[in-house]
Amino acid sequence: MAHGANPIARLSVRLRVALAVAVAIAVLLGAAALGLQLRLAHQLDAAVDQGLRSRAADVTALVQQADTGLAQARGGAVGARGESFAQILTPSGRVVDATPALRSRPLLTPAELRAANAATLRLDRPRAPLGPGRARLLATPVHAQGQRLVVVVGASLAQRDGALTDLRRLLLLGAPAILLVASAVGYGAAAGALRPVERMRRRAEGIQAQSPGGRLPVPAARDELARLGDTLNTMIARLEGALARERTFVSDAGHELRGPLAVLKGEIELALEDAVTAQQFRDALVSASEETDRLARLADDLLVVARSDQGGLPVRPAPLDVGDLVDGVRRRFEPAAREHGALLSTQAPEGLRLVADRLRLEQALGNLVDNALRHSSGLVELVAEGGSGLIALHVLDDGAGFTPGFLGVAFERFTRDDVARGRGGAGLGLAIVAAIAAAHHGAAHARNRPEGGADVWLELPARVPAVDQTAGEPPSARMR
Repeated sequence: MAHGANPIARLSVRLRVALAVAVAIAVLLGAAALGLQLRLAHQLDAAVDQGLRSRAADVTALVQQADTGLAQARGGAVGARGESFAQILTPSGRVVDATPALRSRPLLTPAELRAANAATLRLDRPRAPLGPGRARLLATPVHAQGQRLVVVVGASLAQRDGALTDLRRLLLLGAPAILLVASAVGYGAAAGALRPVERMRRRAEGIQAQSPGGRLPVPAARDELARLGDTLNTMIARLEGALARERTFVSDAGHELRGPLAVLKGEIELALEDAVTAQQFRDALVSASEETDRLARLADDLLVVARSDQGGLPVRPAPLDVGDLVDGVRRRFEPAAREHGALLSTQAPEGLRLVADRLRLEQALGNLVDNALRHSSGLVELVAEGGSGLIALHVLDDGAGFTPGFLGVAFERFTRDDVARGRGGAGLGLAIVAAIAAAHHGAAHARNRPEGGADVWLELPARVPAVDQTAGEPPSARMR
């Protein structure tokens, strides 16, 4: 791993989940602690302020009700003891009455006194006049017995600050324990959630290509892990299918190559014999040439199938006239049709055009015509139809048709309809037709005609997107 990589990425999934849970809980605890402190502080401040307002109202009522002088107010609310205290000042700052411990020292500065003469004033003091800690003062103006006075009441904030301090201590002691428990729970939850993944991993280690059929265990709960297991099992099935097709392809290709190679070897050995006549020698060479052509055709077909499997069958789309395409295929196979005693006809709407690879379509139609000629009773037709952005290229014959069980696998490689239509060839003709149709974003179809014979056709879009147009020699147009 690179030195600059994120160190968190090196941790296991369990540790990362536990760390994420711890961070989330820490953030939530911090936010909750801050909100709790602010809420408690607000409530305590409201209680202190309410007490000060009540105290100020009591002192004001006593002062306003005294009719023989301010001395009558002594011993009442003004003289209360404890954490609360009070003082009555004149606008000039002289102390008229006060809690005994305050004596004659005014609680307000001249500036604060001037402000209190105009409106009620609330003040916080860093040191309480009586006892330790902070204090809060409430000064309010009052008119009593013909003069203006300022009533000052106060209370210690020691209990309020002590309550907040106790809360902070409780949070500082409880938060680490909560984080530890949450992290352990997160780690355990992650370990439990990943246990099915670990089972799938161990099973995946034991799956081998030599012993197909192995699948990953899927959790009973239909959750994301179950869907992952199903997806991976489906992928394994696809890979096994692809591997089986590849093995079958190699086996069938080897079988198909073995025949002509054996014949070729026999003809060469015959030609090398001392007692061979000139005619025998010539016949051996002709047979060897035919087998060589067969091998070349088979190699071309195998190359097309292999490229189609890899999604790389090259096509070079270009505009072409469909009528000209089918007429070209007809002219090319007319000699073969005469040899089979068959009539080869074409039918295509005038002006029907297609964007496709002409050589590939000629190869596909040639395969179909070659098969049809070998099994026709005398008539093979090339029919082109167009509509709704699709063009169908049909090759019809009047032979025996396909056996019903063969239609479902007609376009699979190395398949032959031995009863009716498959004698001769390597069984790749229709597979190549399907591959060429797929390379043009189309499809190949086959059916038996109600009146007898077979109908095999390509269904193609009128315009084919430009796909892989890279190298590759033009496909051989020779039929099997």
